[in-house]
Amino acid sequence: MRRANTRFAPTHFHILLCLRGHADYVKHLEALERGKNMPVYLWEGKDKRNEIQKGEMEAGNEDAVRANLSRLKINPSKIKQKPKDLFENIAFFQPSVTIKDVILFCRQFSTMIDAGLPIIQCLDILYGQQENTTFKKILKKIKSAVEGGATLAEALKKYPKQFDDLFVNMIAAGEAGGILDIILQRLSAYMEKAAKLKAKVKGAMTYPIITIIIAAIVVAIIMVFVIPVFQSMFNDMGGSLPTPTLIVVAMSNFVRHNIIYIIGAIVIFIFAYKRFYNTIKGRAILDDLFLKLPMFGILLRKVAVAKFTRTMGTMLSSGVSILDALDIVAKTAGNVTIEKAIYNVKAGISEGQTMSEPLIKSGVFPSMVCQMIAVGESTGALDSMLTKIADFYDEEVDQAVENLTSMIEPFMLVFLGVVIGGLVIAMYLPIFTMASAVG
Repeated sequence: MRRANTRFAPTHFHILLCLRGHADYVKHLEALERGKNMPVYLWEGKDKRNEIQKGEMEAGNEDAVRANLSRLKINPSKIKQKPKDLFENIAFFQPSVTIKDVILFCRQFSTMIDAGLPIIQCLDILYGQQENTTFKKILKKIKSAVEGGATLAEALKKYPKQFDDLFVNMIAAGEAGGILDIILQRLSAYMEKAAKLKAKVKGAMTYPIITIIIAAIVVAIIMVFVIPVFQSMFNDMGGSLPTPTLIVVAMSNFVRHNIIYIIGAIVIFIFAYKRFYNTIKGRAILDDLFLKLPMFGILLRKVAVAKFTRTMGTMLSSGVSILDALDIVAKTAGNVTIEKAIYNVKAGISEGQTMSEPLIKSGVFPSMVCQMIAVGESTGALDSMLTKIADFYDEEVDQAVENLTSMIEPFMLVFLGVVIGGLVIAMYLPIFTMASAVG
C-alpha cells in the first residue's frame, strides 16, 4: 500500500503541474487575445565566450527569462522589470525610425543569417537589442507575422515608411533564391551610399538657404529697430538728407507699417507654392525647371544618374526582374521628368527594345551613360556596368558639390556686403556730410 501511495503521489503531482501549466498557457493565450502584453525584463549576462551581453525580453516572470536565457546559453547576472513609459501610446513623443536604424538592422540580420540562425530567432534577438522604441514595436509585429506563417517580405511590406518597395522586393528575391544574408549586405551598402548622396545634396542646399535667411533677419532688424533711431536723430538735426538715406528711410517706414502684410504674403507664397507643387501639372513644370537651373540643375542631374544606376544595379544583381526594377526606380526617382524617362524605358523594353535606346531618346541622361549601358547589355554584365557608372557619378556629385560651394561663397559674400553694407553707408552718409561741412 505504501508503494502504491508512493507511486501515486508523484503521478498526482505531475498531473497538478500539467493542469497548472495548461491553466497558465490558457491565461497567456487569453491575455494575448485581449491585447495585453507580458511584462518586459531588462537582462544582463555572459555568453559561452564569457562576453557581456545585454537585452530585453518579454516573459511572464523572472524564471521564464532565466529559462529562455539558459536556452540561449547565457548566464544572467541581472534581471529586472523594465519600467513602463508613460508616453508609449502617444505617437508625438515616440522616436522616428532613421536610415541608420535600418542599416544597422540589415547588418546584424545578415550576420546572424550567415551564422545559420533561423529567421524568427534573429528577429527575436534584434527585437531584444533594439533601443529605438518605435522600431522595437515594428520588429515585434514583424516577428509575430513571420511566426504566423507570413514570409519576411510580406511582413516588412506592412511598414512602407521604414521598408520601401525596393527593400521588400529585394528581400523577396533573397528569400526565393536562398541568399537572404547577401541581399541584406547589399541593402545595407546601398542605403549607406544613398544616405551619403542625400547628405551631400542637403549640404550643398543648406549653405545658401541659411545665408539668405540670416541676411533677411539682419536686414529686418536694421529696418525695424536701427534705422528709426537714426531717423529721429536726423529729424532733430534738421537739414536735407542725401538721396540714398531718404530711400533707406522710406523702405524702413514701409516695412514697419506693413510688417504684418509682408509676413502674410510670405506665408501665402509658401502655401501657394506647396499647393501648386502637389498638383500633377505643377510638379511637372517645377521639376523640369529645377533640372534646367544654371548651377543646381547640373548637380540634380548627376544625383539622378547616380541614384538610378545604383538602384538598378543593386536590384538586378539581387535577382529582381528588369521591368519590376524599373517600376520601383521610377517611383523613387523624386523628379517627374526623370520618372517619365524611366517609364518610357520600361515601355520600350516591353516592346522589345534595349534599355539604352529609350534612354538616348529621353535626352535626360548623358550620352556617356547611355553608351556604357549599351555596352553592359551587349556583354551581359548590365548590373556590374550600372554599379561602375554609379561609383563614377558619386565622385562627380562630390566634385559638383565642391564647385557649387566654391561658386556660392563669393556670391553670398558680395550679396551680404552690398545689402548690409549699403544700408550702413546710407545711414552714416548724412553724418559724413555734416562732418565735412563743419570741417
